[in-house]
Amino acid sequence: MRRAAATAAMLGALALVAQAQTSKAAPPSSSALDAALFYQLLIGEMELRGGQAGTAYEVMLDAARRTRDEALFRRATEIALSARAGEQALASARAWRSALPQSLDAQRYAVQILVALNRVPETVEPMQSLVTLTPEAERAALIMTLPRFFTRNGDRKLAIVALEQVIGPYLKVPATALASEVALGRGWLLADDRSRALEYALRAHARDALAEDPALLALELMPATAGAEAIVTGHLAAKPKGNAVRLAYVQSLAVSQRYADAIRQLETVTASEPQLPVPWLTLGAMHLELRHPREAEAALNTYVKTVQDNPPPVRVVRQGEDEADETLANPREGLMQAWLLLAQAAEQRGDYAGAEKWLARVDNPQRALEVQLRRASLLARQNRVADARELVRRTPERSPEDARAKLLAEAQVLRDVKQWSEAGSVLALANQRFPNDPDLLYEQSMMSEKQNRLDEMERLLRRVIELKPDHHHAYNALGYSLAERNMRLTEAKSLIQQALTLMPGEPFVTDSLGWVEYRLGNREEALRLLRAAYAARPDVEIAAHLGEVLWVSGQREEALRILREARSRDGTNDVLRETVARLRIDL
Repeated sequence: MRRAAATAAMLGALALVAQAQTSKAAPPSSSALDAALFYQLLIGEMELRGGQAGTAYEVMLDAARRTRDEALFRRATEIALSARAGEQALASARAWRSALPQSLDAQRYAVQILVALNRVPETVEPMQSLVTLTPEAERAALIMTLPRFFTRNGDRKLAIVALEQVIGPYLKVPATALASEVALGRGWLLADDRSRALEYALRAHARDALAEDPALLALELMPATAGAEAIVTGHLAAKPKGNAVRLAYVQSLAVSQRYADAIRQLETVTASEPQLPVPWLTLGAMHLELRHPREAEAALNTYVKTVQDNPPPVRVVRQGEDEADETLANPREGLMQAWLLLAQAAEQRGDYAGAEKWLARVDNPQRALEVQLRRASLLARQNRVADARELVRRTPERSPEDARAKLLAEAQVLRDVKQWSEAGSVLALANQRFPNDPDLLYEQSMMSEKQNRLDEMERLLRRVIELKPDHHHAYNALGYSLAERNMRLTEAKSLIQQALTLMPGEPFVTDSLGWVEYRLGNREEALRLLRAAYAARPDVEIAAHLGEVLWVSGQREEALRILREARSRDGTNDVLRETVARLRIDL
């Protein structure tokens, strides 16, 4: 019955095509869809439905060659692609190009198939045709997109060679020079040569500081490439209202945990375009990271009011987009995110009843776990640890990821009340259930460090590095732990420098390097690094380190100011309290 229904639907669709070709309402013309072609297409589609993709492909390609019809060439090519028959797909694309040499789609398909087959050098000729056939007014935009052909497949070292052959001549054409520089920069980035990529980004930026694309390329190079950020800030200085780039810059700063810098950029956006809701939401989240609950509440309430007064149109979220995309696209999702953040702000102020009121407004079942975990945090802060743990354990699980999140949340509840041993036991259980999870192993190592079980901490961190060599937190944690105990300082510095190579500018890693320099007796270098870390993220522990180095360096007024600022944010912080007590500082 299903086969009969599919055949009937197919016959109906083909009949409609034939009817459209011969409709009296259309101007008189010769239709290519004669009876023979009609039945040939019908047979091809029926063979495909019957699982005979090879026959369907041959039938469809024959029809395409006889009619020189672009839609039929596309159909034959797609049949081969869906059957994972790469050589047949390539043969179809080449026949398409031969029959219709002016077709842009034929060139694109040929390039894509050659890349998928890892025959990168052969992409040069169809790419050249694609650029040549593209109207001059659209050529620069096309050139900018050429590196995308190689993002998922193909030998990227060969890709840049192909791109240089195709794009090189257009570097000398004024209308396409900037686009060509940006495209080659992205090609070199794909080839993992960041210095060459930066070179092209600098050339494009020097050509036109107002152009966004060189700055966007520089953002792709951040934070791992020194010199890239200067292109971004140079563009923003030349174009102060370039908020699209500014918001992308905020995302890059947030990844590096440079929240203070991100806040300054967001304040510029909200001042120039206060009607945009999303920057207010992001600004609130950044203030919470720095434990500025009052400022967070002001920004978040502005977001809520802006959305409620002028709800943005709902955008359909495509498959593959992440939850952040949905939050920004759906006003309801955005409001629930704001309410969760407002609950967190109230919690930071110690207003637990206020936090619960915000949580009660979140009625999305998909956020039930997040709400319950936030409630558990509230209970823990009120010394109801057993109740908090029970609440976490009772929360339903929809997926293995939920189970993992629950174990992490239970460990966090215990961490908040400094029950290090119990937290470590929960994380050990998590690592049994989810073996070789670098993040869970890292969290367990931190609990071992709190219990002064340094051998176990080091073993776990080295396992994290083995599983995930770019886990900069693991390098930093191991190096900092050694520096804090004044042990193996040369090795500690090397570990921290490796972390900073993986995440340049990250404030906590910069703080660690400053701290190890202090331990090594290099006070001036330590102060330089610690000031930079504190400026990027005025965290309480960074403040404690900077305050100590300033104090022992005789700069006591500045030390007192910074330590008092830190106390106003979190007077219970262990590192701050230990520092002040050890140095006998009267705040």
